[in-house]
Amino acid sequence: MRCIAVLALLAACVWAEDSHYSFSPSVGSGSGSSYSITGEGRITAIRAWEAWGNHVYGIQFCYGSVWSEIAGYTYNQPVEIKLFEDEKIIQVSGKHAHYIQSMILVTNKGRSLQVGQPSGNSFNMYPTHPDAELRFISGRYHGGLSAFQAHWAVLDQNQGW
Repeated sequence: MRCIAVLALLAACVWAEDSHYSFSPSVGSGSGSSYSITGEGRITAIRAWEAWGNHVYGIQFCYGSVWSEIAGYTYNQPVEIKLFEDEKIIQVSGKHAHYIQSMILVTNKGRSLQVGQPSGNSFNMYPTHPDAELRFISGRYHGGLSAFQAHWAVLDQNQGW
């Protein structure tokens, strides 16, 4: 019986190391309403809103040519990045306190989108698989983004996901 348990554990470890999906633990206070931004295909553009000298108020992704719902709120003009055809988000870092104070989304081409003002505790999120990219985000908001979690996966070109 122990042999079967050990083999099952080893198989689970091998599978986990080659997993094409990973997630980064949530940061922020986590108060308010929940959100999840998902879509079909690769993220092709990102919009984010902030107030001058303040935290991240809202964020929106474009998948292909379809814009998602806005997580959080809009305020003034958004900052935006449009990704190239073979470009993907491979890292999200920033600062958090009660709110997500700042966020930097970095692409595999070395470009980035920065939103918010850096203050608070640092966070750095990236996938565990070298070919994975940011697929969707989730978290909570009230008066701005109060929690943020990144979900990473290898894009399956055959399924558009």
